[in-house]
Amino acid sequence: MHVSAATSRHLLTKFIALGLIFGVAVGYLCNRLATSPEQAKVIAGYFSVVTDIFLRLIKMIIAPLVFATIVAGITSLGEPRAVGRIAAKALSWFLTASLISLGLGMLFANLFAPGAGMGLSLPAANAATNLQTGGINFKDFITHVFPTSAAQAMAQNEVLQILVFSLFFGLAISSLKPAKIALVTSLIDELVKIMLRITDFVMHFAPIGVFAAIAAVITTQGLGVLVTYGKFIGSFYLGLAVLWCVLLGAGLLVLGPSVFNLLRLLRQPMLLAFSTASSEAAFPKTFEQMTKYGVNERITGFVLPLGYSFNLDGSMMYQAFAGLFIAQAYGVDMGFAQQAALLLVMMVTSKGIAGVPRASLVVVAATLPMFDLPAAGMLLIMGIDQFLDMGRTMTNVIGNGIATAAIARWEADLQTSAEVPDAMPQPAAQSA
Repeated sequence: MHVSAATSRHLLTKFIALGLIFGVAVGYLCNRLATSPEQAKVIAGYFSVVTDIFLRLIKMIIAPLVFATIVAGITSLGEPRAVGRIAAKALSWFLTASLISLGLGMLFANLFAPGAGMGLSLPAANAATNLQTGGINFKDFITHVFPTSAAQAMAQNEVLQILVFSLFFGLAISSLKPAKIALVTSLIDELVKIMLRITDFVMHFAPIGVFAAIAAVITTQGLGVLVTYGKFIGSFYLGLAVLWCVLLGAGLLVLGPSVFNLLRLLRQPMLLAFSTASSEAAFPKTFEQMTKYGVNERITGFVLPLGYSFNLDGSMMYQAFAGLFIAQAYGVDMGFAQQAALLLVMMVTSKGIAGVPRASLVVVAATLPMFDLPAAGMLLIMGIDQFLDMGRTMTNVIGNGIATAAIARWEADLQTSAEVPDAMPQPAAQSA
């Protein structure tokens, strides 16, 4: 029996959700049965093997997919002027969204003051966070953007470096005569199709990867950690909910009612991002769903990788919460100007490190000493960071999806229908 593409997508979404639920249940059972924290870590390690395999499959897609889609997008745009126009619109959206996210994070962190009066013992001044914070500064960020080797950038999934190389490669192709580059552009277009097909194959393993990721976290940390830091987690997710409403409102202004179709299509990558806390895990599926929504691949292939590094709305809000939470926990009174300066520094240093493990934690830990706050304060929230990372990563997917669709609308490269639930025309019924 033939299963339609829409039915297959809905089944995958349901299986991912079931994987999430079963992961919580099995993880809680393992946590209760483990006789010691060490044994719980051993059990979680077996789950992590499955998660690591799934994430490795995802990571093997990233570099060729980003390269192929950006080059295909640039060659289809034609002249370099169009590339600059789209980049300017995208970066303007990203900057505005980042400032709004930071502002909302500051508002809610001050309103609920989750770190005030917690009564937690503060870490020692020399406590180690085990985060690689050395060398994070604006100079190093700028130089790191430009690759010394395209092969090395692809091997390490350095998205910004791949973006820079792809820009040069795509612009070089566009500068040649069409008759001479027909074969190359045709090969690039076919590479995009191949990578999307590989993405479909890998996504069939998503429910198993989601199950293992959640089970590993709950096995080691249990459900009690959610109660201990309930106020922090609750206020953070409330702030995210308000940010979602703001993003949805912006989407409504630009896209109209079809933005709800976009959200339905983004359910799978959102669930993947939430359960694995990995932007890389959600990136290939997000690209595929944007195409199904009706965004031209040339726009998606250019804007989405750019947003992957520059448009991290959820991460911006997390950094605001984490920085101010630590200040409150230490009893450090920061005025509005100090808070604004802290958050703006975090915004600058966070750009382009989406591929760094625990990137938001690294940014916060590197920035705190600049404002006389010990980086060891990150120890206060590192135990629950996985649960916070789920929410902020899912928010990043929502923000990038709406941003890409909005740029496509402004470029008149969006073909979608508000009447079709999945925003894609359905095949006509065949006669018996």
